[in-house]
Amino acid sequence: MYVLGSFPGAINVLGWQFLNTYGAIVQGNFRNAHAGCHSIADMANVVGGPWLKEIVGVLFLVTYAIVGASGIFGASVGLNALSNHAICTNYFMLVATAAVCILASFRKFEKIAWLTWVGFISVFVAVFVVVPKEGDFDLGYHVIGNPTFVAGITSVASIFCSGAGTSAFLPVISEMKRPRDYNKAVYVCMGIVTAAYLSFSLVVYRYCGQWVASPSLGSAGDVVKKVAYGIALPGLLVSACLYIHHLQSNSFVHWSVWFACTIGMSAVSFLLASGIPIFNYLLALAGSLTFSPLALGLPGTFGSMTTPITAREDS
Repeated sequence: MYVLGSFPGAINVLGWQFLNTYGAIVQGNFRNAHAGCHSIADMANVVGGPWLKEIVGVLFLVTYAIVGASGIFGASVGLNALSNHAICTNYFMLVATAAVCILASFRKFEKIAWLTWVGFISVFVAVFVVVPKEGDFDLGYHVIGNPTFVAGITSVASIFCSGAGTSAFLPVISEMKRPRDYNKAVYVCMGIVTAAYLSFSLVVYRYCGQWVASPSLGSAGDVVKKVAYGIALPGLLVSACLYIHHLQSNSFVHWSVWFACTIGMSAVSFLLASGIPIFNYLLALAGSLTFSPLALGLPGTFGSMTTPITAREDS
Protein backbone atom coordinates (compact mmCIF):
# COMPACT_ATOMS: atom_id res chain seq x y z
CA MET A 1 0.00 0.00 0.00
CA TYR A 2 2.81 2.42 0.80
CA VAL A 3 4.30 2.11 -2.68
CA LEU A 4 1.02 2.52 -4.57
CA GLY A 5 -0.93 4.66 -2.11
CA SER A 6 -4.18 3.71 -0.40
CA PHE A 7 -6.53 4.43 -3.32
CA PRO A 8 -4.60 2.68 -6.14
CA GLY A 9 -3.76 -0.10 -3.67
CA ALA A 10 -7.44 -0.63 -2.81
CA ILE A 11 -8.36 -0.65 -6.52
CA ASN A 12 -5.67 -3.28 -7.14
CA VAL A 13 -6.91 -5.46 -4.28
CA LEU A 14 -10.51 -5.35 -5.49
CA GLY A 15 -9.65 -5.73 -9.17
CA TRP A 16 -7.28 -8.66 -8.78
CA GLN A 17 -9.49 -10.47 -6.28
CA PHE A 18 -12.56 -10.17 -8.52
CA LEU A 19 -10.53 -11.42 -11.50
CA ASN A 20 -9.05 -14.29 -9.47
CA THR A 21 -12.52 -15.25 -8.25
CA TYR A 22 -13.81 -15.36 -11.83
CA GLY A 23 -10.80 -17.48 -12.84
CA ALA A 24 -11.50 -19.89 -9.98
CA ILE A 25 -15.12 -20.29 -11.09
CA VAL A 26 -14.07 -20.95 -14.70
CA GLN A 27 -11.55 -23.56 -13.57
CA GLY A 28 -14.09 -25.28 -11.32
CA ASN A 29 -16.75 -25.39 -14.02
CA PHE A 30 -14.27 -26.86 -16.52
CA ARG A 31 -13.10 -29.44 -13.99
CA ASN A 32 -16.67 -30.50 -13.15
CA ALA A 33 -17.34 -30.89 -16.88
CA HIS A 34 -14.29 -33.19 -17.14
CA ALA A 35 -14.50 -35.39 -14.06
CA GLY A 36 -11.22 -37.16 -14.82
CA CYS A 37 -9.29 -33.97 -14.10
CA HIS A 38 -7.84 -33.69 -10.60
CA SER A 39 -5.40 -30.82 -11.13
CA ILE A 40 -4.81 -27.91 -13.46
CA ALA A 41 -2.20 -30.03 -15.27
CA ASP A 42 -4.90 -32.61 -16.09
CA MET A 43 -7.09 -29.82 -17.42
CA ALA A 44 -4.20 -28.52 -19.53
CA ASN A 45 -3.93 -32.01 -21.04
CA VAL A 46 -7.56 -31.75 -22.17
CA VAL A 47 -7.03 -28.44 -23.98
CA GLY A 48 -3.44 -28.82 -25.19
CA GLY A 49 -2.31 -32.41 -24.96
CA PRO A 50 0.67 -33.99 -23.15
CA TRP A 51 3.12 -31.17 -23.93
CA LEU A 52 0.98 -28.50 -22.34
CA LYS A 53 0.29 -30.81 -19.41
CA GLU A 54 4.01 -31.18 -18.70
CA ILE A 55 4.64 -27.44 -19.04
CA VAL A 56 1.78 -26.59 -16.70
CA GLY A 57 2.89 -29.30 -14.29
CA VAL A 58 6.32 -27.68 -14.03
CA LEU A 59 4.74 -24.25 -13.58
CA PHE A 60 2.52 -25.65 -10.84
CA LEU A 61 5.46 -27.14 -8.95
CA VAL A 62 7.59 -24.01 -9.29
CA THR A 63 4.69 -21.84 -8.13
CA TYR A 64 3.98 -23.80 -5.01
CA ALA A 65 7.66 -24.18 -4.17
CA ILE A 66 7.91 -20.36 -4.21
CA VAL A 67 4.76 -19.89 -2.14
CA GLY A 68 5.90 -22.62 0.24
CA ALA A 69 9.16 -20.67 0.56
CA SER A 70 7.24 -17.55 1.56
CA GLY A 71 5.48 -19.52 4.32
CA ILE A 72 8.79 -20.93 5.56
CA PHE A 73 10.35 -17.48 5.51
CA GLY A 74 7.41 -15.98 7.40
CA ALA A 75 7.61 -18.73 10.03
CA SER A 76 11.36 -18.18 10.41
CA VAL A 77 10.79 -14.45 10.96
CA GLY A 78 8.25 -15.32 13.63
CA LEU A 79 10.66 -17.71 15.36
CA ASN A 80 13.34 -15.03 15.18
CA ALA A 81 11.06 -12.49 16.82
CA LEU A 82 9.95 -14.86 19.58
CA SER A 83 13.53 -15.87 20.44
CA ASN A 84 15.05 -12.36 20.31
CA HIS A 85 17.20 -13.48 17.35
CA ALA A 86 18.81 -16.28 19.36
CA ILE A 87 20.31 -17.98 16.31
CA CYS A 88 20.81 -17.33 12.60
CA THR A 89 17.61 -17.01 10.55
CA ASN A 90 18.74 -19.87 8.29
CA TYR A 91 18.61 -22.25 11.24
CA PHE A 92 15.06 -21.12 11.96
CA MET A 93 14.28 -21.74 8.29
CA LEU A 94 15.51 -25.30 8.74
CA VAL A 95 13.23 -25.73 11.77
CA ALA A 96 10.27 -24.26 9.85
CA THR A 97 11.03 -26.48 6.84
CA ALA A 98 11.06 -29.60 9.01
CA ALA A 99 7.75 -28.64 10.63
CA VAL A 100 6.17 -27.91 7.24
CA CYS A 101 7.40 -31.21 5.82
CA ILE A 102 5.85 -33.14 8.72
CA LEU A 103 2.52 -31.30 8.47
CA ALA A 104 2.42 -31.82 4.69
CA SER A 105 2.90 -35.58 5.08
CA PHE A 106 -0.77 -36.20 5.90
CA ARG A 107 -2.20 -38.03 2.89
CA LYS A 108 -5.55 -36.29 2.36
CA PHE A 109 -6.76 -32.74 2.75
CA GLU A 110 -9.58 -34.01 4.97
CA LYS A 111 -6.91 -35.21 7.44
CA ILE A 112 -5.47 -31.71 7.72
CA ALA A 113 -8.76 -29.79 7.66
CA TRP A 114 -8.35 -28.98 11.34
CA LEU A 115 -4.91 -27.54 10.55
CA THR A 116 -6.40 -25.14 8.01
CA TRP A 117 -8.89 -23.88 10.60
CA VAL A 118 -6.14 -23.47 13.19
CA GLY A 119 -4.02 -21.64 10.64
CA PHE A 120 -6.83 -19.37 9.49
CA ILE A 121 -7.93 -18.43 13.01
CA SER A 122 -4.38 -17.87 14.26
CA VAL A 123 -3.44 -15.48 11.45
CA PHE A 124 -6.79 -13.70 11.65
CA VAL A 125 -6.46 -13.13 15.41
CA ALA A 126 -2.81 -12.09 15.04
CA VAL A 127 -3.74 -9.35 12.59
CA PHE A 128 -6.39 -8.09 15.01
CA VAL A 129 -3.67 -7.94 17.67
CA VAL A 130 -1.47 -5.79 15.43
CA VAL A 131 -4.09 -3.43 14.00
CA PRO A 132 -5.28 -1.70 17.20
CA LYS A 133 -1.70 -1.20 18.42
CA GLU A 134 -0.37 0.95 15.63
CA GLY A 135 0.78 4.51 16.33
CA ASP A 136 -1.41 7.59 15.93
CA PHE A 137 1.11 9.86 14.18
CA ASP A 138 1.90 10.62 10.56
CA LEU A 139 4.36 8.16 9.07
CA GLY A 140 4.05 8.91 5.39
CA TYR A 141 0.48 7.99 4.50
CA HIS A 142 -0.41 8.77 0.88
CA VAL A 143 -3.74 8.43 -0.90
CA ILE A 144 -1.89 8.18 -4.22
CA GLY A 145 1.76 7.13 -4.30
CA ASN A 146 4.48 7.98 -6.78
CA PRO A 147 6.41 4.73 -7.30
CA THR A 148 9.07 3.84 -9.81
CA PHE A 149 8.07 1.24 -12.39
CA VAL A 150 9.97 -1.56 -10.67
CA ALA A 151 8.60 -0.76 -7.21
CA GLY A 152 5.08 -0.31 -8.56
CA ILE A 153 4.96 -3.53 -10.59
CA THR A 154 6.46 -5.48 -7.67
CA SER A 155 3.67 -4.24 -5.41
CA VAL A 156 1.01 -5.01 -8.01
CA ALA A 157 2.38 -8.54 -8.50
CA SER A 158 2.39 -9.09 -4.72
CA ILE A 159 -1.25 -8.02 -4.45
CA PHE A 160 -2.21 -10.24 -7.39
CA CYS A 161 -0.41 -13.19 -5.81
CA SER A 162 -2.46 -12.87 -2.60
CA GLY A 163 -5.54 -14.36 -4.31
CA ALA A 164 -4.06 -16.14 -7.30
CA GLY A 165 -3.67 -19.61 -5.79
CA THR A 166 -6.97 -20.75 -7.28
CA SER A 167 -5.37 -23.75 -8.99
CA ALA A 168 -4.91 -25.18 -5.48
CA PHE A 169 -8.71 -25.32 -5.13
CA LEU A 170 -9.05 -27.99 -7.81
CA PRO A 171 -7.76 -31.08 -5.92
CA VAL A 172 -10.17 -30.20 -3.09
CA ILE A 173 -13.13 -30.76 -5.44
CA SER A 174 -12.26 -34.46 -5.52
CA GLU A 175 -12.77 -34.64 -1.76
CA MET A 176 -16.01 -32.62 -1.63
CA LYS A 177 -19.22 -34.51 -0.89
CA ARG A 178 -20.99 -32.34 -3.48
CA PRO A 179 -18.56 -31.03 -6.11
CA ARG A 180 -21.35 -28.86 -7.53
CA ASP A 181 -21.14 -26.75 -4.36
CA TYR A 182 -17.66 -25.64 -5.40
CA ASN A 183 -18.84 -22.28 -6.74
CA LYS A 184 -20.56 -21.42 -3.46
CA ALA A 185 -17.41 -22.27 -1.53
CA VAL A 186 -15.30 -20.08 -3.85
CA TYR A 187 -17.59 -17.06 -3.45
CA VAL A 188 -17.57 -17.35 0.35
CA CYS A 189 -13.81 -17.94 0.50
CA MET A 190 -12.83 -15.14 -1.85
CA GLY A 191 -15.35 -12.76 -0.30
CA ILE A 192 -13.80 -13.23 3.14
CA VAL A 193 -10.26 -13.02 1.76
CA THR A 194 -11.01 -9.81 -0.17
CA ALA A 195 -12.76 -8.09 2.73
CA ALA A 196 -10.05 -9.07 5.21
CA TYR A 197 -7.15 -8.15 2.92
CA LEU A 198 -8.63 -4.78 1.97
CA SER A 199 -9.60 -3.69 5.48
CA PHE A 200 -6.46 -4.94 7.26
CA SER A 201 -4.04 -3.59 4.67
CA LEU A 202 -5.64 -0.14 4.67
CA VAL A 203 -5.71 0.11 8.46
CA VAL A 204 -2.15 -1.14 8.96
CA TYR A 205 -0.89 1.19 6.23
CA ARG A 206 -2.78 4.15 7.69
CA TYR A 207 -1.13 3.75 11.08
CA CYS A 208 2.31 2.51 9.98
CA GLY A 209 2.88 4.33 6.71
CA GLN A 210 6.32 3.73 5.27
CA TRP A 211 7.34 1.62 8.27
CA VAL A 212 5.06 -1.31 7.48
CA ALA A 213 7.09 -4.45 8.09
CA SER A 214 7.15 -7.44 5.75
CA PRO A 215 5.37 -9.57 6.91
CA SER A 216 3.19 -6.87 8.44
CA LEU A 217 2.81 -8.69 11.78
CA GLY A 218 6.09 -7.10 12.83
CA SER A 219 4.80 -3.55 12.38
CA ALA A 220 3.68 -2.74 15.93
CA GLY A 221 6.75 -2.90 18.16
CA ASP A 222 8.64 -5.68 19.94
CA VAL A 223 6.05 -6.83 22.48
CA VAL A 224 3.06 -6.80 20.13
CA LYS A 225 5.21 -8.35 17.39
CA LYS A 226 6.00 -11.30 19.66
CA VAL A 227 2.36 -11.72 20.62
CA ALA A 228 1.26 -11.52 16.98
CA TYR A 229 3.86 -13.99 15.72
CA GLY A 230 3.21 -16.33 18.63
CA ILE A 231 -0.45 -16.48 17.66
CA ALA A 232 0.17 -16.56 13.90
CA LEU A 233 2.96 -19.16 13.83
CA PRO A 234 0.61 -22.15 13.25
CA GLY A 235 -1.00 -20.29 10.36
CA LEU A 236 2.36 -19.48 8.77
CA LEU A 237 3.38 -23.14 8.92
CA VAL A 238 0.02 -24.35 7.59
CA SER A 239 0.13 -21.87 4.70
CA ALA A 240 3.36 -23.49 3.53
CA CYS A 241 2.28 -27.12 4.11
CA LEU A 242 -0.86 -26.68 2.01
CA TYR A 243 1.24 -25.77 -1.01
CA ILE A 244 3.60 -28.72 -0.52
CA HIS A 245 0.78 -31.25 0.05
CA HIS A 246 -0.12 -33.70 -2.77
CA LEU A 247 -1.35 -37.35 -3.01
CA GLN A 248 -4.39 -39.36 -4.01
CA SER A 249 -3.67 -43.10 -3.70
CA ASN A 250 -2.70 -45.41 -0.82
CA SER A 251 0.01 -47.90 -1.71
CA PHE A 252 3.70 -48.48 -1.02
CA VAL A 253 4.72 -46.93 -4.33
CA HIS A 254 2.48 -43.91 -3.84
CA TRP A 255 3.64 -43.41 -0.25
CA SER A 256 7.28 -43.61 -1.36
CA VAL A 257 6.68 -41.08 -4.11
CA TRP A 258 4.60 -39.01 -1.68
CA PHE A 259 7.37 -38.67 0.91
CA ALA A 260 9.97 -38.07 -1.79
CA CYS A 261 7.86 -35.28 -3.28
CA THR A 262 7.10 -33.74 0.12
CA ILE A 263 10.75 -33.76 1.20
CA GLY A 264 11.88 -32.55 -2.22
CA MET A 265 9.36 -29.70 -2.33
CA SER A 266 10.28 -28.70 1.23
CA ALA A 267 13.97 -28.67 0.32
CA VAL A 268 13.39 -26.53 -2.78
CA SER A 269 11.22 -24.14 -0.77
CA PHE A 270 13.96 -23.87 1.86
CA LEU A 271 16.55 -23.03 -0.80
CA LEU A 272 14.29 -20.39 -2.33
CA ALA A 273 13.54 -18.85 1.07
CA SER A 274 17.27 -18.73 1.82
CA GLY A 275 18.15 -17.32 -1.59
CA ILE A 276 15.40 -14.67 -1.68
CA PRO A 277 14.98 -13.66 1.99
CA ILE A 278 12.55 -10.81 1.23
CA PHE A 279 8.89 -11.69 1.71
CA ASN A 280 7.43 -9.28 -0.86
CA TYR A 281 9.93 -10.33 -3.53
CA LEU A 282 8.99 -13.99 -3.11
CA LEU A 283 5.32 -13.15 -3.59
CA ALA A 284 6.06 -10.86 -6.54
CA LEU A 285 8.19 -13.58 -8.16
CA ALA A 286 5.35 -16.10 -7.86
CA GLY A 287 2.77 -13.60 -9.12
CA SER A 288 4.71 -12.47 -12.17
CA LEU A 289 6.44 -15.69 -13.20
CA THR A 290 4.00 -18.52 -12.58
CA PHE A 291 0.65 -17.45 -11.13
CA SER A 292 -0.07 -15.25 -14.15
CA PRO A 293 -0.35 -18.16 -16.63
CA LEU A 294 -2.00 -20.46 -14.06
CA ALA A 295 -4.60 -18.02 -12.72
CA LEU A 296 -5.15 -15.81 -15.79
CA GLY A 297 -3.96 -17.44 -19.01
CA LEU A 298 -5.27 -20.98 -18.60
CA PRO A 299 -8.73 -20.02 -17.24
CA GLY A 300 -9.19 -17.95 -20.39
CA THR A 301 -8.45 -21.03 -22.48
CA PHE A 302 -10.76 -23.19 -20.36
CA GLY A 303 -13.55 -20.64 -20.68
CA SER A 304 -13.23 -20.40 -24.45
CA MET A 305 -13.52 -24.19 -24.76
CA THR A 306 -16.74 -24.37 -22.75
CA THR A 307 -18.69 -21.63 -24.56
CA PRO A 308 -21.86 -22.52 -26.49
CA ILE A 309 -20.17 -21.47 -29.77
CA THR A 310 -17.32 -23.92 -29.24
CA ALA A 311 -19.72 -26.66 -28.23
CA ARG A 312 -21.70 -26.20 -31.45
CA GLU A 313 -18.50 -26.26 -33.53
CA ASP A 314 -17.32 -29.45 -31.84
CA SER A 315 -20.64 -31.14 -32.52
